[in-house]
Amino acid sequence: MSPEPDYVARVNRAIDHVLTHLHEPLRLEDVAAVAAFSPFHFHRVFKALTGETLARFVKRRRLERALGLMAAQPDAPMSRVALDSGFASASDFSRSFRNRYGVPPSAFDLDRHRDAGRARMVEELDQPDLARLPPGANPDGFEVTLRELPPRVIAYRRVVRPFEGTAVVDACAELVAWAEARGAADGQWLGYMWDDPDLVPLDRCRYDVGVEVDDVTPQGTVGRLELPAMRIAELAIDGDIALEQRALDWIYGTWLPRSRCVPADLPCFEAWDGRPFAHGTARFVLRLQLPVE
Repeated sequence: MSPEPDYVARVNRAIDHVLTHLHEPLRLEDVAAVAAFSPFHFHRVFKALTGETLARFVKRRRLERALGLMAAQPDAPMSRVALDSGFASASDFSRSFRNRYGVPPSAFDLDRHRDAGRARMVEELDQPDLARLPPGANPDGFEVTLRELPPRVIAYRRVVRPFEGTAVVDACAELVAWAEARGAADGQWLGYMWDDPDLVPLDRCRYDVGVEVDDVTPQGTVGRLELPAMRIAELAIDGDIALEQRALDWIYGTWLPRSRCVPADLPCFEAWDGRPFAHGTARFVLRLQLPVE
């Protein structure tokens, strides 16, 4: 039996709050209030819909945020990585990291971990051309442009386990139909994943498809996300999924460490040229937009 759409919307609001406030204290009572649940009922509903308690979800996302920062800023002190990921102290971070990965952050082989994650993705998706692009390589001649974007409101549809079947394509079609009915389908379409599949098991990944709107009231499976003004590193692509994956590898593994920029606590966006999947599932015409500071 599918969960009530209202419960899905309220838990999504809670997840959005966590993902955009990882660097702040996140008490159960406060997150429950965002979802308009009592703490007791929220704890049960959140676990039932996500498979994790709120505390476990928060700690996992903070650790995964730390891994992303360690990859983007190899020389950053662990104390800064800890605080930027939402841990109260470097010792709290080190203890949580060891409990999760078996070694302290200073002894963790991040490249090996990422290679293992990519190998799992290649195997599960049966896409051998998704092998990781080595740092420093740029066979496609990628170039980045820095841009400033204003605050925006996004109406979105969230997809859990986006790598399975046609879940993302189906969600896009549903949101396009929703937007067409409201005269909003010609806005900027975005896709974004809160989780790095090289670092996070595919069954834990979440992908949102969204469209910029003047405003929206969350209802059912359609949520509302406010994006702040941001600086982005933008890279245009026109090609297949393997090209997009190489672009992601290059921007994170080569451009970012050399750029003097640091990634903001936001996902890398796919800004579609036109509507999502306008060219089918074999050709992607879009701009990758990585928020940076």
